[in-house]
Amino acid sequence: MLKATDIGIDLGTTNIVVYIKGKGIVIKEPALIAYDRNTEKIKACGEEARQMIGRTPGNISAITPLREGVISDYVMTEYLLKYFIRRALGHRGFLKPRIVISVPARITDVERRAVKEAAYQAGARDVILVEQSIAAAAGAGLDISKPAGNMIVDIGGGTTDIAVISLGDIVTSSSINFGGNAFSEAIIRYIRKAHMVFIGEQTAENIKKNIGNAGEHKQEKLMEINGRNVFTGLPAKVMLSSFELVDTLSEAGGKLADAAANVIQQTTPEIATDIKKRGIVLTGGGALLKGLEDVVSKRTGIPCITAENPASCVALGTAKYLQIIDYYE
Repeated sequence: MLKATDIGIDLGTTNIVVYIKGKGIVIKEPALIAYDRNTEKIKACGEEARQMIGRTPGNISAITPLREGVISDYVMTEYLLKYFIRRALGHRGFLKPRIVISVPARITDVERRAVKEAAYQAGARDVILVEQSIAAAAGAGLDISKPAGNMIVDIGGGTTDIAVISLGDIVTSSSINFGGNAFSEAIIRYIRKAHMVFIGEQTAENIKKNIGNAGEHKQEKLMEINGRNVFTGLPAKVMLSSFELVDTLSEAGGKLADAAANVIQQTTPEIATDIKKRGIVLTGGGALLKGLEDVVSKRTGIPCITAENPASCVALGTAKYLQIIDYYE
């Protein structure tokens, strides 16, 4: 006899990651909707919608229902949740899943109710919300149940949630409108200024992933990129070096380090000592930028490490949250 399915969802600004108990991560796609303004119909969601960006008529627009850690469009958020939940369930769609959804720290009570309602509308039998910082810490393998300070910096696409956690709860936290997308924007600005070439968001993302480095490194990496000349508007090519990007990305990474330092200053001396011993843990897709932990460590004077599979930590943390609930039940 089939049992109801447990699902964990990382509801991020940039990506949505879905975890199913017993299967692991089954979906990891952009939190995007392609919307036709003429017909007022949704054309595509997730990865399919991302591939349409810049390649479709002007009446097709890309909608991101979550912006800077808050829900900007309730209707589209509900649609996106339903879409991914039903895709994850597949032929098991007639079952009533129990769903844990990670939500940004700054989400309001109204937005919490909207997220829950969307999940119930998608067929959930029970919906549990957990803050992203707690889910990220659990997914990174930190033991947050003990009376000791653990610091997590979860770098999403549009926001970064910084939290100090002890005894399974948040001691102090902060959320800033700065995430992985800010590094891509910094690359776009640099190439426009240094090489007089316009590039798109996807190109900047590829540069960040392939040769981006915020720290000092000895091995140079080169990448040929295509864009549009600022003056002529015609196609242009640039051979970009990883060395060129260090100052730009390091400066951007410094904003994260300063925000982390501000959170530490709000803790007790005892917890600050714990953090010094245990270090700062980076999670989220933005933590994949090479050299970022070096920037944070130098600015704060505290050891910094990047979690294993940082982009999946929140989704994995929702699964561990389910295990904790089962244990106490």
